[in-house]
Amino acid sequence: MSFTIEHVLEVDAPPATVWQVITDLASYGEWNPFVRSCESSLQPGDPIKMKVKLLGPPQPQEEVILEHVEGKTLAYRMKPFPLGALSSRRSHEIEDLGNGRTRYRSHFQLQGWMMPLVRGLLGGRMQAGFTGMSEGIKSRAEQLAA
Repeated sequence: MSFTIEHVLEVDAPPATVWQVITDLASYGEWNPFVRSCESSLQPGDPIKMKVKLLGPPQPQEEVILEHVEGKTLAYRMKPFPLGALSSRRSHEIEDLGNGRTRYRSHFQLQGWMMPLVRGLLGGRMQAGFTGMSEGIKSRAEQLAA
């Protein structure tokens, strides 16, 4: 059993612009209501250090880059909890639709025996956060492309 949050948006901006928004981590604080700051080399195996706004002020969250295919996919995961209690996978994927348009897919999956507790306590806030981030990527990319 897992808790999944997924968004698929069509963006009126070229793929390179959408990718620029996703990977310009230093600018997250300017447009991202969920991940207020972020830093990483984006190399698989390296950390991605974020400040995530779920409750109160943004809290530190460190995850690990799983996959980085330039211009296509960025995926990372939390460090798994012992005994399979909790693990996650987060990905950003883009697809060229032609004519300066892009399909952006945001995917988050949380699993483990602690997942129902986390979903119950934070699920609504996580949903709102990922929605805000996805809409922020779309808005930022469209502004840059205009």
